[in-house]
Amino acid sequence: MTKTMRAVQYSGYGGGAAGLKHVEIPVPVVKKDYVLIRVEAVSINPHDWKIQDGYVRHVLPPRFPHTPGTDVAGEVVGLGLGVTTFSLGDKVVSCLGTSGGGLAEYALAHISTTAKRPLGVTAIEGACLGDAAFSALQSVRDWAGVPLNGRKLKVPPNILITDASGAVGTFAVQLAKLGGAHVTATCCEAKHLELVKSLGADEVLDSKTPGGESLESPSGKKYDTVIQCGEYLPFAHIKPQLSPTGKVIDLTPSPKSMLSSAASLASFSKQKCIPFMPSANTTDYYFLFSLMQQKKLKTIVDSEFLLEQAEKAWAASIAGHATGKIVVKCTKCS
Repeated sequence: MTKTMRAVQYSGYGGGAAGLKHVEIPVPVVKKDYVLIRVEAVSINPHDWKIQDGYVRHVLPPRFPHTPGTDVAGEVVGLGLGVTTFSLGDKVVSCLGTSGGGLAEYALAHISTTAKRPLGVTAIEGACLGDAAFSALQSVRDWAGVPLNGRKLKVPPNILITDASGAVGTFAVQLAKLGGAHVTATCCEAKHLELVKSLGADEVLDSKTPGGESLESPSGKKYDTVIQCGEYLPFAHIKPQLSPTGKVIDLTPSPKSMLSSAASLASFSKQKCIPFMPSANTTDYYFLFSLMQQKKLKTIVDSEFLLEQAEKAWAASIAGHATGKIVVKCTKCS
């Protein structure tokens, strides 16, 4: 196997797409409890470029130069000491975490967040899972209380999903409907409205209209849960549309939203705003795979780029208008 690989890195905070550099670096040395993956595809998440912007520099500062990229799909080409659950040649997906490394031809992946990709799920589809799909699944199932095990609720919960045409939103709409929830969704372009309807949303609000801005359900229903996938919205703005015990699950925490969350959690009101970060795990990977194989869940791909076009993918994610996921193909996909 080659000793060097192509990768995309940045060497400091800021710079956006222009700050990315194409480099030739050594292939990572596989270590205990890790596998070495030949990366076929990696998806771009907002947190990738937010880390570059210094968004979490006081909590999780990257080491420079940094190779970004979290959610990958590829083939196992190296096994670390103690690895018995994978074999050379296995097709896998993995969530690499904030350490990144996915925007390259090879990446190290810990076995605890790596899963075998089943037949019928392509590398592009597999790379679209990870952070976005975990966020949608765990917010719908674990926080909104929507059953995804076939159990039916006597009273379907009313759920609002904001920015529903994005990477997380497209998964969340499908999962919420699968569990029997009544889903209202917001998005801002005509083509997005039709897409979200096709994914099963009961009501779709154009966020550019007065009704969409107010978040008021056309049916007059108050929301038991708001899954906030988009840009910051003040809790006070959402609160009038919540049921007496309604809650906002904030999937894009910011300093402003964290203050709102703290204030709501400290209050005597039963309406709460809860910041949320997903947890990567293989159990949820395999659950998502099973839904995909049953044709109950599909990935929405906005665009695909080659590794040498990584700057375009980066810029497209920063622009914030993507429908579903943006994917970079690093080596030949299968």
